[in-house]
Amino acid sequence: MRKRKPNRLKGYDYSKNNLYFITNCVKNNLCCLGRVVCVGTGRDLSVRDSENHSENHSENHSENHSENHSENHSENHSENHSENHSENHSENHSENHSENHFENHFENHDFEKFMFIMELNQYGSIVKERIEWLERQYSYVKIHNYQVMPNHFHFILEINNQNANGEKIKSVSSLMGALKTTSSKLIHEAVFQDFEWHRSFHDNIIRDEKSYINIFNYISNNPKNWWKDKFYSKD
Repeated sequence: MRKRKPNRLKGYDYSKNNLYFITNCVKNNLCCLGRVVCVGTGRDLSVRDSENHSENHSENHSENHSENHSENHSENHSENHSENHSENHSENHSENHSENHFENHFENHDFEKFMFIMELNQYGSIVKERIEWLERQYSYVKIHNYQVMPNHFHFILEINNQNANGEKIKSVSSLMGALKTTSSKLIHEAVFQDFEWHRSFHDNIIRDEKSYINIFNYISNNPKNWWKDKFYSKD
């Protein structure tokens, strides 16, 4: 049997003052915490080409429309286009364009011009609240940055025993145990009985300012880079 690689640094005291980069995944990387949406034009990914469509449509449509519509569409366009285009375009564009066009944008790297955020569902909102709860519950804990994603979350956690107020300092594993246990319980109560976290979690001890800045930015940019993420799933 293949020996499981330990996730914690052997011999290290994970209750000592430090900054820790934490990642935890839903079991089987199931996307159940929400979705990443485009907010570049105030619309979500149901209109994924919000920027290019307005540009290309205005350019191509103005050219083709002036040529073809003046000849062929002058009589039919006002009737058929208004009826069929309004019905079919809204249906087909939202269905086909949302599925196919953004993936093409991703392949062509056009996504760089968009802004993305994570739109949490009720389960993702529970996870978000539990991450913030850690800081409220334990006086020695500070969350510097965090991001809940469709099937995982990241955060930077600081332990500072000077703020303990006489409390016993819990290790990172104990803190994560509290977060995972309470969030699972609340998600189960929200009628998602099959929800489970991955058995363990990943940590990285942040040892210098450069690492801190890189990790902080990585977390902040996670929604934008979702389609390049190793945890990415179309589900």
